[in-house]
Amino acid sequence: MFTHRLVRLALVVTMVCFAAACGKKKAPVLAPTVAPTAEAAPAPVPVTPPAAPREERVAPIPSPPPIREETVSSASLDDLNRNSPLKPVFFALDSSDIDAAARSALDADATLLRQNASWMVTVEGHCDERGTAEYNLALGDRRAGAAVAYLKSLGIAGERLKTVSYGKEFPFDPGHDDAAWLKNRRAHFVITAK
Repeated sequence: MFTHRLVRLALVVTMVCFAAACGKKKAPVLAPTVAPTAEAAPAPVPVTPPAAPREERVAPIPSPPPIREETVSSASLDDLNRNSPLKPVFFALDSSDIDAAARSALDADATLLRQNASWMVTVEGHCDERGTAEYNLALGDRRAGAAVAYLKSLGIAGERLKTVSYGKEFPFDPGHDDAAWLKNRRAHFVITAK
């Protein structure tokens, strides 16, 4: 019995020593220094501050080239929607809040809607793939509603604007990462009549 305890104690001590030895970092190997000669003074070593942590940024979705006014009036609905002059609005995760970037896009959209007073627009609410279908349908509805409410506050008539929520059913980007999810959390504008 005493032997078993002694063996267990030796085993525990060995494991602790092994774990402690594995956790130690090796000291860095320094380059040998050369004593300066009288002819040349040592060059000062530039000190660079540590780099700031990088923010992960996702490249914005490129906007199609602006459509000229005469092209807009003669373009079919399919052509208008393929190269839509209306900018989508993007949202933060689990949010339907209109931020500064969204306000800027909606301000430009409102200007375009004022210039084309006959346009009828459907605002589609979209979400990324995370969350249940029911939750994302409700969130997409809130996103489309928030975009419409902002456009109405800018003087766009409510009867020109309809909303629909697609939740996570029609992703803009089929990827499964943050970059794709950022593009999929949006309110998208479809011109339905002109």
